[in-house]
Amino acid sequence: MNVSRETQERLEIYLQLLLKWSPKINLVSPTTLKDASKRHFEDSLQVASLSPAGTRNWVDLGSGGGFPGAVVAIALRDEDVDVTLIESDQRKATFLRTVSRETRTPFEVIAKRIEDVPPLNADVVSARALAPLNILLDFSDRHLSENGTALFMKGSAWQNEVTDARKKWRFTYETHKSVTHPDAAVLEIGGLSRV
Repeated sequence: MNVSRETQERLEIYLQLLLKWSPKINLVSPTTLKDASKRHFEDSLQVASLSPAGTRNWVDLGSGGGFPGAVVAIALRDEDVDVTLIESDQRKATFLRTVSRETRTPFEVIAKRIEDVPPLNADVVSARALAPLNILLDFSDRHLSENGTALFMKGSAWQNEVTDARKKWRFTYETHKSVTHPDAAVLEIGGLSRV
């Protein structure tokens, strides 16, 4: 995803904040910090590039250090998309609010457990490294609008997770090969209903 100079500047500010805060509150694995641009930022930008036309309300679940949610907010800043990040850890939520302020990128941070947040009726929900697919679909069922789309970043075992989730859920999905890892994928899920 090619980004504007302004977006690149905001991502650079975010990266510096990540490097400063992460050793104190474990935002991402320490081993990934030296390659954070690719492992976290480029990885998250690919999700932003999959934003369906007409998206107005995006909810990122279990945002942690803000991947992909805060990167999505920065990438889609000029496209009139309201982005909400749900992160129950108060310290991480404080970090995320700092990212919003320092990058001059408006997004909401809700410091509660996903299941304690009233339904948000989102056009898109996203998550990265949060939970198995069947649990993510439980969360999606709560927070996704009727015709909404879920974008979940998954590792090499994604096919097993799809098989397992189909025992409880009906859904359509399309896979997008990860641009940062050969075995990983972004699952684009729609038509969600319980079996």
